[in-house]
Amino acid sequence: MGRILVTGATGTVGRHAVALLRREGAEVVALSSSTGDLRDPGSLPLDGVSAVLLVWPFATAEGAREVVAAIAGQARRVVYLSSAARRDHEREIERLIEGSAREWTFLRPHAFAANALRWARQVRAGVVRGAYGAAAMPPVHERDIAAVAVRALLDEGHHGAALHLTGPETISQADQVRIISEATGIPARWEELPPERARAGLPAEGWPAGVVDEVLRAQAGLVTEPVPVTSTVEEVTKVPASTFREWVAEHADAFRDVPPAPPTMRAARIHAFGDASLIREEEVDTPRPGPGEVLVEVAATSFNPAEVGLRSGLLPEVFGTDLPRTLGWDVSGTVVETGAGVTGLAPGDRVFGVVSGAAAGYVVAAADLLARAPRSIPLADAAAVPVAGLTAWQAIHEHARITPGQRVLINGAGGGIGLFAVRLVKLIGAHITATASPRSAEAVRRLGADVLVDYTAEPLPRDMDVLLNLAAIPGDTAAELAGLAPAAVTVATPIEGATHFVTHDDPEQLAHLATLIDEGALVVEVAESHPLSELPEIHRRAEAGDTRGKITIHP
Repeated sequence: MGRILVTGATGTVGRHAVALLRREGAEVVALSSSTGDLRDPGSLPLDGVSAVLLVWPFATAEGAREVVAAIAGQARRVVYLSSAARRDHEREIERLIEGSAREWTFLRPHAFAANALRWARQVRAGVVRGAYGAAAMPPVHERDIAAVAVRALLDEGHHGAALHLTGPETISQADQVRIISEATGIPARWEELPPERARAGLPAEGWPAGVVDEVLRAQAGLVTEPVPVTSTVEEVTKVPASTFREWVAEHADAFRDVPPAPPTMRAARIHAFGDASLIREEEVDTPRPGPGEVLVEVAATSFNPAEVGLRSGLLPEVFGTDLPRTLGWDVSGTVVETGAGVTGLAPGDRVFGVVSGAAAGYVVAAADLLARAPRSIPLADAAAVPVAGLTAWQAIHEHARITPGQRVLINGAGGGIGLFAVRLVKLIGAHITATASPRSAEAVRRLGADVLVDYTAEPLPRDMDVLLNLAAIPGDTAAELAGLAPAAVTVATPIEGATHFVTHDDPEQLAHLATLIDEGALVVEVAESHPLSELPEIHRRAEAGDTRGKITIHP
């Protein structure tokens, strides 16, 4: 056989085909966008070419008639990389080839394993969000597609065949994420979204806007009718098809790599103090780190009730008056750039901490105020820890100084701070009585409360050694709590006789919290997770008393 032309030679399948053909000793002409124009038939290097692997990278068949005619006029054999979906332009190109080529083979692969790379940024963040996690398909390795193409180019017996190509096993989207997490060592999980919310995120994953609805329809169908596995790869190549886990192992670095920060990012900002309608999601310049600072790609921030006060303009002596202002204090993410003098952190490090302005795609932070994020939980979930975890830790260890065997009343145990406090007090070995509403009682009990008090229907006990007040409360409740215990600490509403404190940053304490999480001693409970665009609604719900636990916000 003479020379073989491969179009799309640097693409997902083309580069493997070129390598495999050269390994077979074939003379290959590799055409890519940098070496020629596929839509210009006169520019195609067809002299001496007897076979062509046609990879058509365009979304329409415009110009294909002339290209197919030029190829068929020179080459005896054409192998066309179509798809199992057989979109309109693919059907048209198949028709043109069938009508003009002397020998032809159509490759119709189903889901490419390489499509999983669209999740890489979310995998690094620890949570892959999408619709139809149960949608099942047998992902096929791009090298296996290329191996079938090579056999069709070099061997006899494939003329007139339309080969459906799959991997060896059917795997749901959620299980693909699980396998990626296991194979790369990056803690990641699938989070199910309603289709209407998932639709907005698909273009960011690399899906063209014009096929988003088609992708969602296909995924919905795959929930009830998974794609059947074919044995075509092994039948044609005489080698078993690669598993998805094998593909992930080969591409692990692609999931771990940290891309450079883009010039702009999305951020949730306020330009004036007032109600939640003033929160705007805006396109702003991505900041750059200065000396001693790092730039963090934000996996998530989390909502803290005190942000309602910041947004409203309350307590300016605490929150400041600078405007415009990006919201968010908690952050978890990946270091992408370091400033001068930073030695303890490097690009790729997973970190968390308290940083003003974290409700954005990227944030600059002082390197010495960050800690390494827990390894055992998704990175995005780590955003639930810093403010709430530090507040609970400092209330318990620095101010109340709780000791084993003490009787501790935790008021507000079902809130973000309270859930951490329950577990931390239990680790000390104290006896916990916790106030909790019916909707948060199960979580509070699971984390270690010995006695639950429904504060809406029962009186508070008075035989306590320590009171931890972790909730904003009205004045009459504050008066009721006063004097309940000889030692009292409050972090929200001042109570007569109680120590009132403001949380301070402490990366050593954060590191200790991360160790407790990785050891399984401390549980991170994320009640809800929402995109940045829904932050105004979270503020409205908080003001209406319709939130509980920790809510993470992802850019």
